[in-house]
Amino acid sequence: MIRECGRHGYFADDNLCPACNEEGKFILRTGERDSLARRLALILRHAPEKFDLEMDINGWVDVKDIIRSFKKQNERRYHWLRPHHFRAVSETDGKGRYEVRGNMIRATYGHTLDIELDLPTDNIPESLFYPCNPEEANNLMEVGITPSGRSHVHLSGSIRTAAEAGHVHYKLPTILEIDTAQMVAAGETIWHAGITVYLTESVGSEYINKISNDDPEYETARARWVDEEE
Repeated sequence: MIRECGRHGYFADDNLCPACNEEGKFILRTGERDSLARRLALILRHAPEKFDLEMDINGWVDVKDIIRSFKKQNERRYHWLRPHHFRAVSETDGKGRYEVRGNMIRATYGHTLDIELDLPTDNIPESLFYPCNPEEANNLMEVGITPSGRSHVHLSGSIRTAAEAGHVHYKLPTILEIDTAQMVAAGETIWHAGITVYLTESVGSEYINKISNDDPEYETARARWVDEEE
């Protein structure tokens, strides 16, 4: 669930504030948080029109409009919903999927919609990482990476987070290392989206190398998968 500490803000999945051990004020139950997050993903990444909502060119939607839409569809289920619930979900999301500014909210990545990104482009790491199907790795190294079902290529900030993202789709994903320092030097744009997520329009083959499955970070992620399966 989500609670709010008067001194340290929102926190999730702990009975006490991790900074001061105070109980804090109840904000959302786990089920309410997960349900709200799923609906926000649909609205902010894929289909605001299904909820009769307008999105601006940078992906922002008015929180008050979302509340009105939810209550119109199911007043009884969402009678409790207020703007601060959206900020609570955003600020406690471990991957930084959402951003709230004033009365507006947007998804920071994962869009299938065509939007204009106005995310930060400075302080990009010299290398980023991309998980893929092992059977497709050599082909990607030859022809480059383009978006698949999304508006941008999604890159990870570490081998471990790339491996965990890839494991959702493949038992043992191959991890490609992207020379983002050379991409930036060549004039390519890379945006910093979620906490460990970066976006770009495409990646040329000249910037791609393969990470060994014996890499220590990959081994750490793989050991976690084995523990989960057991």
